[in-house]
Amino acid sequence: MGYYDDHMQPQANPKKRSWFLPTAVGVIIGALIVFLALPSLIKANLLPYEMQNQNELTQQGNDSPLPTQTVNVNIQTQVTDVVEMVSDAVVGVVNVRGSDFWIQQDEDAGTGSGVIYKMDNQYAYVVSNHHVIEGATELEVSLTDGERVPAQLLGSDPFNDLAVLRIDADHVDKAIELGHSENLKVGEPVIAIGSPLGLQFSGSVTQGIISGKERIVPQDLDRDGMADWHSEVIQTDAAINPGNSGGALINMRGQLIGINSMKIAQHAVEGIGFSIPIDTAKPIIDDLEDDGKITRPYMGVTPRSLSEIPSHNWSVSLNLPNNVTEGVFLENIEAMSPAGQAGLEIYDVIVQLDDQPIGDVIDLRKHLYQNKQPGEQMTVIYYRDGNKRQTTMTLSAQDF
Repeated sequence: MGYYDDHMQPQANPKKRSWFLPTAVGVIIGALIVFLALPSLIKANLLPYEMQNQNELTQQGNDSPLPTQTVNVNIQTQVTDVVEMVSDAVVGVVNVRGSDFWIQQDEDAGTGSGVIYKMDNQYAYVVSNHHVIEGATELEVSLTDGERVPAQLLGSDPFNDLAVLRIDADHVDKAIELGHSENLKVGEPVIAIGSPLGLQFSGSVTQGIISGKERIVPQDLDRDGMADWHSEVIQTDAAINPGNSGGALINMRGQLIGINSMKIAQHAVEGIGFSIPIDTAKPIIDDLEDDGKITRPYMGVTPRSLSEIPSHNWSVSLNLPNNVTEGVFLENIEAMSPAGQAGLEIYDVIVQLDDQPIGDVIDLRKHLYQNKQPGEQMTVIYYRDGNKRQTTMTLSAQDF
């Protein structure tokens, strides 16, 4: 089938037109343009090769030209260099639950990812997520060559979703370098490495950018449908899928800047993943590595947000004034706890700690865990039977 144009007019006598003159003029003009533009292109270093003048091509004291040099072009990108540098430090973490006489072998309850962040003469240390190792009776680490080695859990923290394991150092060649997350810039390129959908895809690499910093994501730790904690995370569009949890978020210098933790899994959402900033994770990792636990200040209460009960009960059951619409009521108080010794009672409603307003349980925990230390005093402003009161408690310590 041919192509045609209804608006094309036939030429009267094509043989009379000469092709030589237009061609010659075009060649001359093209050569002139190249000649005039060449110095500027060389100066701007825009040519794909290096230009040398005749003086540089002759040996000193000899007019004969130097031998022709072979130019090798390295097609490796920075991404491939970074992946090659760090890939051995990103491992799989296997959660094994239960071993029964009637079961022939242990069952893998799930797999996630981990990052080897430190080595000494005896052990290699792996950071992962708490939800990856939760409920495990045994843990194994799957190395890049497929070898699976037993791992010992040193400790974990559900609030920051971090866990620290260790394995025999004989199986490991190197650890990843730790970077900093404080100075990250939105739009900065990053790489995520992990084991999405299981160990068969271990070492999978995805690339993206930093989509946002200091994002606040609610966490339902007890799975009751209510948020118990707010995590501050890095947002990235690098693909993070089930199994990537605990894997590495890496900058272009090959440094660990985040521990991949979660993503928004909705049909209408694409490319929103979250990572725990390394600057937030590092002190938690150090505590877990040191003694396997996180020590936090302790009040000795069971707090509930006012929003968890019908507003009708605010005035009828708690006798709150109409202007009090936020706060935390105390469902239970442990005997001889700091709260008990400070005179607090069941159904007291806390509205302020020190100089910080308290709107819900998350506000209470954030002030307690981020601003206070065991042994410190804390001012508590609360309502009881419609009356506003104040007390001071001395916080004790609790291990998590």
